[in-house]
Amino acid sequence: MCSLFRLFVPALLAGCVTTAAAQDYPRKAVRVIAPFAPGGATDLLARLVTQKLSDRWGQSVLVDNRTGAGGHIGAELAARAAPDGYTLLVAGAPHAIGMSLYRKLSYDLAKDLAPISNLATYPSAIVVHPSLPVRTVKDLIAIAKAQPGQLNFGSAGSGSPNHLALELFKTMAKVNMVHVPYKGGSGQMVGDLLAGHVQLASIGLPPAMPHIKAGKLRVIAVTGAKRSPLLPEAPTVSEGGLTGFDVTSWYAMFGPAALPRDIVAKVNADIAAILAAPDIKERLASSGADPAPTSPEELGRLVREEIAKWAKVVAESGAKID
Repeated sequence: MCSLFRLFVPALLAGCVTTAAAQDYPRKAVRVIAPFAPGGATDLLARLVTQKLSDRWGQSVLVDNRTGAGGHIGAELAARAAPDGYTLLVAGAPHAIGMSLYRKLSYDLAKDLAPISNLATYPSAIVVHPSLPVRTVKDLIAIAKAQPGQLNFGSAGSGSPNHLALELFKTMAKVNMVHVPYKGGSGQMVGDLLAGHVQLASIGLPPAMPHIKAGKLRVIAVTGAKRSPLLPEAPTVSEGGLTGFDVTSWYAMFGPAALPRDIVAKVNADIAAILAAPDIKERLASSGADPAPTSPEELGRLVREEIAKWAKVVAESGAKID
């Protein structure tokens, strides 16, 4: 009996300490690592959520931009941080892709980071220069099959989500199109697309919308599983003929792997409340995003599914980091 008592009491006390820690959390400033440059989708989403968390918690919640290596420098930093809730991370689709795209990462997204909640999803659109005589997914497939290797598509870089979206399109449609990667973001690529130097691309809706409205780019389809309120007349790629096609950029909140469950639950609940607020929904909708809170378990499944999905696309496309 004494032996059982000696085993039981420390475990009970540990559970009490964990619960108390979660109830008092946070007692000081919290750092949220945004692993991409200021002004991008990840940074803007991180700042929107952290401001609301700061208001709820009565503590400073600060965004720390740690850029480099496709977002993986910041993710590695978060994975090595103390699992006390005072270092969190916003990561997403680029990190799931990176698990197979990069060969020497020192962390594993599925093992070394604790999933807390998904935050938002961002669909993209497949757009073409108006000189290309296609208006539908079926048109694009037909011309690509009639002219193998003659169509070219741009992206913000090899291995980027929008690059691999069209690699997946190529695989599912069984067509051959040539990838033209650009460096330093999508600005130069969009400029060349508008000039007709590249014929098509998959790009995010916010940067695409002004050019679509001006008639400088033509939308073929949106890449997500459902139509976008920003382009309600544009079908999904799946509706257009490639059944099951779904490429939606997503960004989520993570912590170090050993983050206590009670802290995970608290942050998850607060994020869900923030994303349900009408003003947040409106601000996300204006940027083409949908709030997408999940349970930690649901996010964990999404991470594993995305890693497996993109590993196959990377292998089939031969995508490499420049």
